[in-house]
Amino acid sequence: MTYATIRVELIDAVARITLDRPGRTNAISAAMLDELARAMDEIEADDAVRAVIVRGAGTAFSSGFDLKDQMELRPTGVTQWRPILRKDFDVPMRFWHCRKPTIAAVRGPCLAGACELALACDITIASEDAFFGEPELKFGAGIVVMILPWIVGPKVAKEIILTGEDRIGAHRAYEIGMVNRVVPNDDLDAQALRMARHIATIDPNLVKETKRAINRAIEARGMIDALEAALEIDLQIEGAGSPDKKQFMDIARAEGLKAALAWRDARFAGAGS
Repeated sequence: MTYATIRVELIDAVARITLDRPGRTNAISAAMLDELARAMDEIEADDAVRAVIVRGAGTAFSSGFDLKDQMELRPTGVTQWRPILRKDFDVPMRFWHCRKPTIAAVRGPCLAGACELALACDITIASEDAFFGEPELKFGAGIVVMILPWIVGPKVAKEIILTGEDRIGAHRAYEIGMVNRVVPNDDLDAQALRMARHIATIDPNLVKETKRAINRAIEARGMIDALEAALEIDLQIEGAGSPDKKQFMDIARAEGLKAALAWRDARFAGAGS
């Protein structure tokens, strides 16, 4: 299958997905979500694939969900937002539910929905120049996949999400449990591939069942129900529309996304954030 927004390679028993919109910092568009879903369908059906890597083209993992989609579609109300947020939720969670081990190889920015995708992977490896964040609240949006509290705990998650923190360096991310290891920038792809090949050498049924057991231990505490409830809350947030989000999008449509981001950041310039 050919793709326009991603690349998929088969390297021995490893499938490597590359988010491939470097001119847009690999922003995750609706088209990319569709292609990721189709790629994961193929990967899960292919018995030759024993491990999955997801990475970004160029110098970034991804800046998150593509706001230009919203600028063009102008969704309003719960009915219009529901299918958008459902897809935004379901595709990143494919990497959690995948029967095969998933590894995120992160360099540069990994923000918002992209951060959630990386956290949904079984293992996350970061280059030294990687940085993570959940900036959504700073421009009036909610969190689609509220997985961060399950990874770092509620105290740290509240600080990151409620302040809209968007510059968590790789070593800090390692300290709080967002990533498994930090590696030199030039060694990221090799390290991710080395780990994927190592896991792919193990009996695939053993890996599948063991991953299922680990996930079940977490899900038994109510994770999936909590994520679905958080998605419903986000749907109400986006359906109602925040004044901050409306102003942000108005500026973005009139003056461009860079101007809207400058407006957002200027609001917090003297707030000590």
